[in-house]
Amino acid sequence: MEAEAEAEAGGPRRRLVHLDLKGAPPRASYLLEVLPLLRALGATGLLLEYEDTFPYAGPLEPLRAPHAYSPGEVRAVLSQARAQGLEVVPLVQTFGHMEFVLKHKEFAHLREVKVFPNALNPHREESQALVRAMIDQVMALHEDLEWFHIGCDEVYYLGEGEESKQWLQQQGNTPEKLWLSHVKAVASCVSSSYPAVTPIVWDDMLRGISEETLAGSGVPQLVQPMIWDYAADLDVEDKVHLIEKYRRCGFSKVWFASAFKGATGVNQSLTLIGHHLQNHLQWLRVASSSPADVLEGIALTGWQRYDHFSVLCELLPVAIPSVAVCLQTLKNGGYSAKVKEHVESLLGMSNLEIDNFMSASLGTFPGSKILTLVTQVSFYLKPSVDELLERNRYVTGWFSPYHRKRKIIHPIIMHHFQPDAVSLLTKWNAVVQDLQAAMEQVFPECTVEEWMEENVHPSLQKLQQVVDDLDKAIHAQSQGHFH
Repeated sequence: MEAEAEAEAGGPRRRLVHLDLKGAPPRASYLLEVLPLLRALGATGLLLEYEDTFPYAGPLEPLRAPHAYSPGEVRAVLSQARAQGLEVVPLVQTFGHMEFVLKHKEFAHLREVKVFPNALNPHREESQALVRAMIDQVMALHEDLEWFHIGCDEVYYLGEGEESKQWLQQQGNTPEKLWLSHVKAVASCVSSSYPAVTPIVWDDMLRGISEETLAGSGVPQLVQPMIWDYAADLDVEDKVHLIEKYRRCGFSKVWFASAFKGATGVNQSLTLIGHHLQNHLQWLRVASSSPADVLEGIALTGWQRYDHFSVLCELLPVAIPSVAVCLQTLKNGGYSAKVKEHVESLLGMSNLEIDNFMSASLGTFPGSKILTLVTQVSFYLKPSVDELLERNRYVTGWFSPYHRKRKIIHPIIMHHFQPDAVSLLTKWNAVVQDLQAAMEQVFPECTVEEWMEENVHPSLQKLQQVVDDLDKAIHAQSQGHFH
């Protein structure tokens, strides 16, 4: 009954929250705390993109990152999901975005283009075996799956490998058909080994393929496409036409994919809720303009890196208010003051900022301290250091790089800014220590280190250096080396 009531609100009935674990993977203990909150906010399932955090074993062991989850941790998260009534859809990339596999020397020979680790060579029997082994290991840890996402988006440089070039010289062969044949092979492998499971694919590589080619490929009978668009101003009419096209080609159902974070800047540290809210409101318009029986569900994506080698974008705790607003908007078929109040009460926040970045109001949700401290660092660390080093006339006039190198300091001037520099450094060191402690509760050591090096060290080290140089200059002066 509940499912029917939810569908009546006009939103998609299935709402999967995507956890992108290829960067800053939260500790299992944190995920166990977050799942009940996601359920309370309106999630009905999870789209789990393990990438290199899955405990691959045997010949696949090189894929496992040092901070990967143990099989026991994965089981604990999955059983908590089951207890909360959240269905799980695993996501394993099987064509593009395979850097986490193809960067390793053991698998480098399976690259489509020898020097690029992104795409798999679809012509090799060994490539199929690799994909099958990955799927089998992930399947083995999951029970009662209904869907399995096989990725297949952004297969850059497809058709540019040596074997592909030869294949493309044959009559009627095209890169599109090459993509379709690999997807068909992977999807068939899933269906034959796991008849109860339906494969899902990202739809970007499908969009430009002609109806005739698509309909004749056999792919629409095997997979469900997940149509992704993370823009605040996504074109509703365009999506409605795309859905109609997919229907005509033989796809029985489609999924949508929106975004609650990780889609507005490769090194974004704070989430602008307004952007993501607009994206979800647009998807609701697409849903209300499409036949009710065509939509299987929506995945709210939360990207943590743009790809395996890029920097981290917003951390999961920072984006909890965003995923909360987006889930509640989908569940209620829109956003209103009432929805906002409900989100605030579930997160324990006094005032949710939608159209600008969060004020420093603390919430009571898991990881809310990280949001508060990341907000402080993102807003004030660099500006406060730049203000001191680039706009303070005592520093720019009497303690320039020339002075610092030669340890020259005017004793009177020193009193004008040394206390400011020292107190600023003390203040930021305390904030950063708090943030470090809060992050260590939630993330592995390597994530804390990476985030600090990207977001804190550049400014903090500049400030530390000035304070150190001041000390050295004062010391040199007291030794009588006053130039």
